[in-house]
Amino acid sequence: MPRCAAMSPTPSHSPVRVLIADDSSFMRAALARMVESDDSLRVVGTARDGLEAIAQIDALQPDVVTLDLDMPGLSGLETLKRVMSESPRPVIIVSGLARRGAEDTLTALELGAFDCVAKRLSYDYGDVVKVQEELVNKIKTAAHPNTPATRLRGQRDGPSHQPASAHLGPAVTAVDVPSIIAIGTSTGGPTALEQILRTLPADLPAAILIVQHMPAGFIGPLAKRLNDLSPLQVHEAQEGQLITAGHVYLAPGGQHLTAHRLSSAEVRVHLSLFPDRAPHIPSVDVMMCSVAEVFGASVMGIILTGMGDDGARGMEAIFHEGGLTVGQDEGTCVVYGMPRSCEEIGVLREVVPLCKIPPRILTALRYRKPH
Repeated sequence: MPRCAAMSPTPSHSPVRVLIADDSSFMRAALARMVESDDSLRVVGTARDGLEAIAQIDALQPDVVTLDLDMPGLSGLETLKRVMSESPRPVIIVSGLARRGAEDTLTALELGAFDCVAKRLSYDYGDVVKVQEELVNKIKTAAHPNTPATRLRGQRDGPSHQPASAHLGPAVTAVDVPSIIAIGTSTGGPTALEQILRTLPADLPAAILIVQHMPAGFIGPLAKRLNDLSPLQVHEAQEGQLITAGHVYLAPGGQHLTAHRLSSAEVRVHLSLFPDRAPHIPSVDVMMCSVAEVFGASVMGIILTGMGDDGARGMEAIFHEGGLTVGQDEGTCVVYGMPRSCEEIGVLREVVPLCKIPPRILTALRYRKPH
């Protein structure tokens, strides 16, 4: 079924009602404090296990549920399956960082969970603030997934730009065959990436760089899962890797991925923590600005489903270099935030449904299937 298809969003003036399901009393209390730090959110109940969560959902009808996957009795995954089949609503997974937790979280996202937040056994003050902000933002977005994105940092108030699909802005046309594809995504990204990568051929004549917003420790299992599903070779990017056609490189959690040219024929992966104050690490903007600088007009930039505006500056850089910029359309996005931000500043040459992105990639590359 379509993700959250049967949900009725809470009116914007009403507090978002949240149910917290976690077997740890400490985590239930900590998460409740984080949620209620925002006046627009209200915790209406808590649950200690899966069966209690299902009963509380039926009785309280919360707008959003936070769900721990490691609970006694009915597992988190089984609980999620029942919620999505019996009473679908946005579910945010609060998952441990262990490999099993990361793998189960990816399964949960495939089953229809809205997004995930990493859970730690202890937090320093900086961690609490960061996780609290992330959790609050994701709950708000889950309750109202298609509200307009927050205005871009530094963007002046004034009339909205026309979408690039209607008006291309600078008199430049993308004519170069791309030698690299840069993809940025967040909420809803793992499933979207799976749909794209599984349909592309192993002999794709370009490399793909991807930034997917996920906690550190989650990208390795995601890369392995995508590698198992795709004809392409998918890697969690490593420092110094040669960027090669037919290969896909995912930025590790907690590190920026950029392209570093060593010669006319050799471009390698560079990983770093700079800029360390970026709103997202890894950052779509940092990665896309890098490939725009290194590859110029021979870049295809693709912005997929996700909350926020990361990627707008990077897509703008690709657009002004003469590269091809494509955005996922609102109808197929889980959250139309990142593509909307690009559309609003007029840097998308095309806006297409998710299912049209793989054939658009092949057309841009002038790919012909070998006989």
